[in-house]
Amino acid sequence: MTDDGTAAAMAAMGPRLRAAREHRGATLSGVGRATGISLSTLSRIETGRRRPTLEVLLRLAKEYGVPLDELAGTAPESGPRISTSQRFGDDKAVLPLTPYVGGLHAHKHVLPPVGEPSGRPRQISHDGYEWLCVLYGRLWLALGEQDLILTAGDVAEFDTRTAHGVANAGPGGPVEYLVMFGPQGERLRQRTPSGHGPGAR
Repeated sequence: MTDDGTAAAMAAMGPRLRAAREHRGATLSGVGRATGISLSTLSRIETGRRRPTLEVLLRLAKEYGVPLDELAGTAPESGPRISTSQRFGDDKAVLPLTPYVGGLHAHKHVLPPVGEPSGRPRQISHDGYEWLCVLYGRLWLALGEQDLILTAGDVAEFDTRTAHGVANAGPGGPVEYLVMFGPQGERLRQRTPSGHGPGAR
């Protein structure tokens, strides 16, 4: 694997581990108790602020029931990249877009089609700040006590210490959306005044 490939694999590790944990419905504290890995270490690994050691990866792979090569992104591919990502949970594919560790991270998320939502999205909270933009479909964002249905072009931003969760609002096709996440609370900064552009008065 090239240096660029190694960097990309390490940058993708946190989102993969987070997706695997969420698919099992496990909390960071629960995983910490089961594996003996401290809560702060688990949190820093998932948010890209720390690189996991081989020993930590082996413990987590065993706890999540996921092969180590899939967590590392080195499993042989049998189809498009999105199919490989979906092995970490039938409910979501996570495609990392930033090949580095630390700082702002960008990911593309894909939720498969559903007939009707099975219930309010399960919520989690953690340190950081998130910005998301829906590209296609209808996304159900449960943010604290709010329930928002976002469609293509809609944008939401929030402090991830607020309990949050997402689901395909259905019915119909998949939902695709982009996520920018700042593990230490970094926020996006708008540099152009609103109202500028074609059609602005």
